[in-house]
Amino acid sequence: MTGATRLSVDRERCIGAGMCAMTAPDVFDQDPDDGLVLLLEAEPAAGDRAAARMAAGVCPAGAITVRDTVPGDPAGPGTGAAGS
Repeated sequence: MTGATRLSVDRERCIGAGMCAMTAPDVFDQDPDDGLVLLLEAEPAAGDRAAARMAAGVCPAGAITVRDTVPGDPAGPGTGAAGS
């Protein structure tokens, strides 16, 4: 069994470039009112994790954080190595 990937976004840091929504449309979208990132899946399915990581990497504002959890980690979800 593998760990989960947990995502978070910082809407105050987001500049509305939309790279995340174009790269991982099942995970991210843009708010129709202000154009800022909307996180659709905080814990993306295994098939969406690579695209979510890529989206975090191409975000020009660095507004997406990726955290990997390890099964049985006593600290629980949301801990582990931070990505972009």
